[in-house]
Amino acid sequence: MKLNDKPLNLDPAEVDPIELPDNAFIELGEGEEYRPVMHPAHDYAEVTPYSVITGLILAVVFSAAAAYLGLKVGQVFEAAIPIAIIAVGLSGWLKKKNPLGQNVIIQSIGACSGVIVAGTIFTLPALYILQATHPEITVNFLEIFLSSLFGGVLGILFFIPFRKYFVKDMHGKYPFPEATATTQVLISGQSAGESSKGQAALLVVSALIGGIYDYIVATFGWWAESVTSTAYSWGSALADKYKVVVSCNTGAAVLGLGYIVGLKYAFVIFAGSIFVWWFIIPLMGAYGAPEIAAMSPSGIFGEYARMIGIGGIAMAGIIGIVKSRSIIGRAVGLAARELKGNNTEAKPVRWQQDISMKHIAYFTGIALVGVFLFFWLGVIHTLWQAAVAWLVVTVIAFLFTTVAANAIAIVGSNPVSGMTLMTLIIASAVFVAIGLTGTSGIVAAMVLGGVVCTALSMAGGFVTDLKIGYWLGSTPKKQESWKFLGTLVSAATVGGVMMMLNNVYGFTGDSAMAAPQANAMAKVIEPMMTGGATPWVLYIIGAVLALILNWLGVPALAFCLGMFLPLQLNTPMLVGGLISWFVGRSSKDKEVVKERNERGTLISSGLIAGGALFGVLAAVTIFCGFPVPTNGEEFVPQILGLVAYAAIIAFLYFGACRTKKA
Repeated sequence: MKLNDKPLNLDPAEVDPIELPDNAFIELGEGEEYRPVMHPAHDYAEVTPYSVITGLILAVVFSAAAAYLGLKVGQVFEAAIPIAIIAVGLSGWLKKKNPLGQNVIIQSIGACSGVIVAGTIFTLPALYILQATHPEITVNFLEIFLSSLFGGVLGILFFIPFRKYFVKDMHGKYPFPEATATTQVLISGQSAGESSKGQAALLVVSALIGGIYDYIVATFGWWAESVTSTAYSWGSALADKYKVVVSCNTGAAVLGLGYIVGLKYAFVIFAGSIFVWWFIIPLMGAYGAPEIAAMSPSGIFGEYARMIGIGGIAMAGIIGIVKSRSIIGRAVGLAARELKGNNTEAKPVRWQQDISMKHIAYFTGIALVGVFLFFWLGVIHTLWQAAVAWLVVTVIAFLFTTVAANAIAIVGSNPVSGMTLMTLIIASAVFVAIGLTGTSGIVAAMVLGGVVCTALSMAGGFVTDLKIGYWLGSTPKKQESWKFLGTLVSAATVGGVMMMLNNVYGFTGDSAMAAPQANAMAKVIEPMMTGGATPWVLYIIGAVLALILNWLGVPALAFCLGMFLPLQLNTPMLVGGLISWFVGRSSKDKEVVKERNERGTLISSGLIAGGALFGVLAAVTIFCGFPVPTNGEEFVPQILGLVAYAAIIAFLYFGACRTKKA
């Protein structure tokens, strides 16, 4: 693998296509080259006042919306897709000429919102939560802002050296579900001609159907958001006696995600999920302590079984780091050569130009100095303890960058909360060993966790942006450069929104914001800093399991992701993967199958896009005072949920199979 590419053998007079090339989503053959939509040899309008200002406005709006929804119900919607939809619609309304390059920049800057919000609200609200038992803890805007900002900046800088490996060298090997859906939205703005107009129309119709479907269930609760066996007397008895549950989220967006991921990874993820839910949890319920036997299956999962998944994710990450050591070494070696001024690599074409490794090294050094000063002067106040905290952040954030990128590339879901929880456990153990305990240790651990969580969230989100740019032909250097500004604006916005929500609702009490991830972080950290117990045995079991899976050739990260994520989110992944498999075998004509697969991908992208966009509308509706639906396990909503889910499955399958000939 080369970190710089030779210029492609392309004709500069070649006309830009209006659709993605046939080899966009498949592995390239020997000597085959991928030619993006925007010609690598040409320059395009990308960074303009229009694209930058629009991107920043959307970053502010979506940061506020995502922060509210995430703290309210624990779900952070992916901002990339709705922002892409807005960018395409706005450029069409303004009659922008050749807007594709500008739309990519708008999406890239605006998408900072979702990743910064996820990194921040999963950790830092824990400081507000712990104030109830530790009133001496104080929280200020600068602490939240700098934690988010430094984490985002480190995530960008640490990932750039790995861009070419993930987005170019692994072309066709990873499904990139979110990037696929976003790219389909952006390319729809290029539509011209009957074929492209038909694809754009199919995408819009699918987005409307999926969006309205998800909006109805999220806002009005006309049917159950998740169908579960515990809604029935036999299922409730099964859960009480044997701790066995069957559940499935009925959302259109998650179904589309499973279709794009495909059956291979979807099955591995589901296998990890049923291993926990149908084997580990029943065993704990049958042979565990009395207090465990008295818990519900979801309680056992949250308190105990999920910890095995966290240990597995951590070990899978370490395995991935070991396997990527040559990539890491080459990236570091290139930086060293550039710093010495003796890099003789050929200058890549525009389409493959990154910020120079020399500049990356300088900026990383400045950012790391800033993080150290922040820890020393603003959080810990003891030089050598601040140095230890800085070392922990630097090592973990850098090494787990590839893990976050891998997770997004495979399933479109970043296990950032699991990796952050493991980071907090490691950091807390280190802090206790150096005498940093009690209130000061809690604050230090949570702020450190905020930096790491945001860095990993940014790295995972950034690989999506850069993969979109690769497919479409944007200039990576421009995406990378302007990502910093989006991070700055998003960090300032989420800090202000979090403090406002604390003043209005609070994070403890009857009417408080739920902040489930932050509550979990607080629950783990407090006993460690005050002498409580830590489930090391469960973490070790997960780590050993990941080693065994890797030895057997099973994708350990995907399997352990299934162990960590709730069953109701993994089941629809398998359903979507099965639909993809059946569509791929719906005809003996290879050309027909290919066309049907493309229609299925387009419909699935629409379902994901619609779910994300209408998720924002649902957040606004709830923000305006509409009550969150509480139905879940009542008989009628469950039956309606099954009917609605069957309908959306039929729409996806039969919509994909409408093509009779290529």
